[in-house]
Amino acid sequence: MNQQAAQPDPLQTWTIMGLLRRTTAYLDKKGVDKARLDAEVLLAHSLNLTRVELYLSFDRPLLPAELDAFRELVRRRAALEPVAYITGVKEFYSMELTVDPRVLIPRPETELAVDEAIRLAGGKQPAVGDDPFRALDLGTGSGAIALALARELPEAEIWATDLSGPALEVARANAGRHGLSSRVKFSQGDLFEPVREMKDYFNLIIANLPYVPRPVLTNMAPDIREYEPMLALDGGEDGLNLIRRAIEEANNFLKPGGALVLEIWPAQADWIIEAGKRRGYSRNNLIRDHAGYALIVTLIRDETPGEQGSHG
Repeated sequence: MNQQAAQPDPLQTWTIMGLLRRTTAYLDKKGVDKARLDAEVLLAHSLNLTRVELYLSFDRPLLPAELDAFRELVRRRAALEPVAYITGVKEFYSMELTVDPRVLIPRPETELAVDEAIRLAGGKQPAVGDDPFRALDLGTGSGAIALALARELPEAEIWATDLSGPALEVARANAGRHGLSSRVKFSQGDLFEPVREMKDYFNLIIANLPYVPRPVLTNMAPDIREYEPMLALDGGEDGLNLIRRAIEEANNFLKPGGALVLEIWPAQADWIIEAGKRRGYSRNNLIRDHAGYALIVTLIRDETPGEQGSHG
């Protein structure tokens, strides 16, 4: 905070409302986009309250120790450190996940990929004695996608891979936190390397791989560019380095009729669909946001070698 806000007058009584107003103004001057929201989240976290409880306590005075603890959180946010790294948690698909700089912070748009995966799995839960529905999460990071699928598809077999050992430590911790450790098989390795022998095995492969074109990275917000892991963001010059490889290799591991679900940079959609057709994915589906930008592409492997055509 500014000197006055960073060193509150010890004789002044600071209420929750007064501190939120002062902090909001300070963070706004520091270029924080959602200054009021961030001030509320940080203060609620600092006081171990929900935001609803915070609203019901606006007149509550803060103790000096509480002010000191909150001031440190605000200092970090003023340096544009992401709120999720400061609090150490991020909600995804109604699950609170542990996050830190070892992993990308889960985004709401990634929930659309989970929605698509669940839709594709609909009606494919196994009868007694049948093979389970099998899904592979490439580049699992915090484990967000794999754990959401494990919870929502309790009969499915879920696998997850990541090149980063530190990221997998976070993912495994999140699995334990939600009682899902036995439901997800985590493996370290580059894309499909950990499942190299599992040909024609999966009904679904889902991936939120690095897809940001390198020239775009330099213009991204500093709380992304300077804090989140480049390994999880940088997709190469055109953003397609790993996506290109996933499309090329995935149908070796998908069952006929299986689906590859990719989160993408919107400008990549047409290229991905055409690349999929060349590689033997006969159908596709695009999921767009409210502004019409493509965020998720689904490619369906041919049921039979001669199947053709697309929809989207």
